[in-house]
Amino acid sequence: MKPAKRPQSAKLRSAAFKRTRADHQAEISEDYVELIAELIDEKGEARGTDIALRLGVANATVVKTLKRLQDQGLVTQEPYRAIFLSADGWKMAENGKRKHEIVERFLLAIGVPEAIARIDSEGMEHHVSDETLKAMARFLVRNPVN
Repeated sequence: MKPAKRPQSAKLRSAAFKRTRADHQAEISEDYVELIAELIDEKGEARGTDIALRLGVANATVVKTLKRLQDQGLVTQEPYRAIFLSADGWKMAENGKRKHEIVERFLLAIGVPEAIARIDSEGMEHHVSDETLKAMARFLVRNPVN
C-alpha cells in the first residue's frame, strides 16, 4: 500500500521548482559579473571579446547580456570600451566567488576529484541555499581540505 501523500508535499515541491526557476534567471548575471571581476583582477580590465572567449559564446550574446546587466545596474560601459562593475556588481561577484569556493571545497572534502569538483561547483553555487551553504562551511571547519 502506498503511503498517502501529504498536502504539504505538493506545496514544498512547487516551492522548490519556483526557487530553481528564480536561480536559473540569476545564474547568467552571476556568472558574468564573476567573470568580469576575474578579468579585471587578472588584466586590469574586462572586454566583451574576452568574456565571449572565456564563456564560449558569440560576441552578440555578450553584447545582449551586458545590456541587461547594465539595465540591472550591475555594470557600466561605453561602446568599444572596457566593462566595469558597479558597487552592486562587485558585491554580487564577491558573493558568487565565496559561494563557489565553499561548494568546491565541500566537494573536495567529501572525496570528489578536483577536476570534477571544479566543474560541478560551477552551477551548484547558484542553486545552493544560504542554509545549505552555512552547513557546508561548518562541515569544512570540522573537515578542512588540504
